[in-house]
Amino acid sequence: MINIKVRNFYYLIAGVLAMLFAVTHAWNGQSAVLPTLDNRAMSMDTQTIFTYVWHIITAENLVFGIAFIFMSFQSEQSKIQFTAWMIAAILIVRLMVILGVTALLDVSALTDTFIDSIAIVIYVALIILGTTMRKKQSGG
Repeated sequence: MINIKVRNFYYLIAGVLAMLFAVTHAWNGQSAVLPTLDNRAMSMDTQTIFTYVWHIITAENLVFGIAFIFMSFQSEQSKIQFTAWMIAAILIVRLMVILGVTALLDVSALTDTFIDSIAIVIYVALIILGTTMRKKQSGG
């Protein structure tokens, strides 16, 4: 019998959230954001670039989710801590870009980033909490 035990619930929750973010990001893109590109005076090259950049973020969220779910089952959490910190850094930079570009182009639109910003902050907080599990888990 295979004994699979969750070693880090923070990583498991972060992984499930990341997969949920991937689904909602793809859905929002396909249903609300990307269809508006066809209605604007925008070249096909620009539409293509916007579409694949949108889906790169979707794919990143999916990969991060899978990684955190696998990481949540690892018995030696200290060996995967660097990966968690790197993903957290990517997410922090992502948030800085979202907020910075929004503030630069249309400061009044910053309120529109509130939900995404809160989601990223919660996600990063779970990751950071997960990195602290190493000390608590080392004895068992």
